[in-house]
Amino acid sequence: MASYSDDKEKLLSRLKRIEGQVRGIQRMIKDDKQCTDILTQISSVIGATQKVGYIILNDHVKGCIKNSLALGDDGTAVQELLDVIQRFAKS
Repeated sequence: MASYSDDKEKLLSRLKRIEGQVRGIQRMIKDDKQCTDILTQISSVIGATQKVGYIILNDHVKGCIKNSLALGDDGTAVQELLDVIQRFAKS
């Protein structure tokens, strides 16, 4: 079972909203809307996707990483976590 299972419906709901926001941006571009308005919407999408990422990251630490450490992980899970945080922070 995925560590985000308890948040699955919330995540899917957020992703559907993000999908709608992206479609809205497409319409804005088709309708030649102002650059600043489009950039504002893009900023909202970025923030929303980061929030989804933080929820999954939180669940990963509290689930997968915690379980790995409890089972005597050799440090692999911690290194994987550090790597994913570094990639996530760059986005």
